[in-house]
Amino acid sequence: MKIVTAVCEYNPFHNGHATHLNYINDTLKPDYTVVILSGNFTQRGEPSVVDKYTRAVWAIKAGADAVIELPTVFATSTAELFGSGAIKLINALPFNKEICFGAENDNVEGLINLAKFMLDETPEFKQILKGELDKGEPLLKARITALKETLGDKIDTSFLDSPNNILGLEYVKAILKNNYDIKINALRRLGSGYNDDKLNANLSSALAIRKAIENGTAIDGNIPSYVLNDLPTHLPNVDKEIYYSILTSSLLDIKSTLECAEGLENKIKTLSRECTNVEDILARLKTKRYTDARLRRILLATMLKISGNFIKECLNSDLYLKVLAINKNKPEILSVLSNSKYPIITRKSDAKNLTGTALKCFEKDVLASDIYTGATGKKLNEFDMKIV
Repeated sequence: MKIVTAVCEYNPFHNGHATHLNYINDTLKPDYTVVILSGNFTQRGEPSVVDKYTRAVWAIKAGADAVIELPTVFATSTAELFGSGAIKLINALPFNKEICFGAENDNVEGLINLAKFMLDETPEFKQILKGELDKGEPLLKARITALKETLGDKIDTSFLDSPNNILGLEYVKAILKNNYDIKINALRRLGSGYNDDKLNANLSSALAIRKAIENGTAIDGNIPSYVLNDLPTHLPNVDKEIYYSILTSSLLDIKSTLECAEGLENKIKTLSRECTNVEDILARLKTKRYTDARLRRILLATMLKISGNFIKECLNSDLYLKVLAINKNKPEILSVLSNSKYPIITRKSDAKNLTGTALKCFEKDVLASDIYTGATGKKLNEFDMKIV
C-alpha cells in the first residue's frame, strides 16, 4: 500500500495547489493521498487566512483522502524545524510512504546531493558562515552564501536561489539525517514565485492572493470556487493579543524562544512599553538580520509560550496524528492510519490518552485555536473532524 504525502499551509488554497494534488493522484497514483497541514498559525508567524478545518476541507475537495495537522510548535518555527516536524509525522505513517513537494527545480538527485553536504558542514563552511553572520546577515542568507562559496562548481547550488527549493531541501535533509524510508518526489512549480506579491493570471502565489484579499482585489481566477466562498474580506489579526502577551511576559520567557538572541529580549520588552502596537515594535526592531518573519515568529512563540527547548523536545519525542478531515468516499483511511506509530486523534477521548511531551504539544495546538477563535470570532471545536 502506497501513501503519498504533501506538506502545505494552503494559506489560501490556490490553483497551483490544485495542480500539485492532481499530479500526486494522476501521476504518482497512491492508494491514499495525505496532506500534512499547518494549523491556525503559519511559518511566517501570522494567523492563517481561515481556520485549519476550513483549509482541510479544501484539501479533501481537491483530492486528498486525509488531512493531518502539523503541530503548532513546528508549523510556526524555522524552515528547518518546520520541515523536520513534517517529516517526523510522515515517517510515523504506516506502509510505503512518499513525499511530493513543489519546487522551482524538480531535480531530486541534485537536491539529495546538496542536502548531503548540508548535513556534513566543513570547517571552511563554518568559517564563511561565521563571517557572514558577523556582517549582520540573516542566518538563511548567510548559510546560502557559505554553501555557494564552499561548493563552487562541485554541486549545483542554484537550488538555493528559490524558497520552495530551500524548504524541499529541509525535507530531504530530515529524511537523510534520520535514515527514514520515505521516497522523495518533486514537482516543478509553475506561475508566480513564492515571494511574488503581484497577481499573475490564474497561477498567483498565496502571498499575492492574501494581499489581494486585504486590498479588496478580485481573485476569482486564481482559486477554486469552493475556496472563494470561504475567504474573509479582511485578514485575521492577533497583534493585540501578541502585544499584551509581551507586556506580561518575563525577559526569560522572551529569551527562551527559538530565534531570540543577542539580547533581543531586552529590546522587545523596552519597546513594548514605548510603543502602543506590534507594528511599531516590529518597525523599530527590524534589521538585515532580524527579518519581519523571524521577528513575528519570536513574538508569536512568546504569546504561545513555546520555547526553543520545547520544540526540540517535541522533535525527539513520540507525538500524535491529529486528523482534521477525511474523504467520505474512503472512510477506511482511519483504519489505515490506526496502523501508524503514533496514536490518531479524531475525538476528545483520543486526546485524553496523551501523556508527557505529546500532551504538552497538543495543548499548544488547543491554545493556538483558542486565541485564533478569540481574534476571529469563529468558534472552533478542537476535537472536530470533517467528513467531506
